[in-house]
Amino acid sequence: MSTTDTNASDELVINKDRVVSFHYRLSEGGEQIEDSAEESPVLYMHGHNSMLSGLEEALEGRKAGESLTVTVPPEKGYGERREGAQQRVPKKHVLTKGKLSPGMVIQINTKEGAQEAVLLKVGLKNVDVDSNHPLAGKVLEFSVDILDVRAATEDELAHGHAHGPGGHEH
Repeated sequence: MSTTDTNASDELVINKDRVVSFHYRLSEGGEQIEDSAEESPVLYMHGHNSMLSGLEEALEGRKAGESLTVTVPPEKGYGERREGAQQRVPKKHVLTKGKLSPGMVIQINTKEGAQEAVLLKVGLKNVDVDSNHPLAGKVLEFSVDILDVRAATEDELAHGHAHGPGGHEH
């Protein structure tokens, strides 16, 4: 069966320009960190660098209804930890609201947009953060349940990302 066929009777496989929806459970070192079943499924357009490369590679060629477990090394996940990634940031750039305490993951406003960082120290006017992604340098295990695979719409292809049931989800 051709993967370029969009006949409704064909079962689509995951490849470039397919919109994929799935649930996952994420573990690190045997400890579960996240479970998307408590939220809406993840929705992404395959082949557009909007997914961890190790996960996207493992999903290539799969179909709706399949389940798989994927081990993602740091270089295909959130990268290796960078030394010297600690920095002092004015509190006005912290997007996370509420009480701040060391060890929590916060959102900070950067030139490239919002970024996650681990809070190291809270001062009167500044915070010290580690700008490595909290999962940088870690081997991750994903248990994935593929829910749906469909062809991307013209609108999604033009924008380079998947749109949810109501249209845009930017």
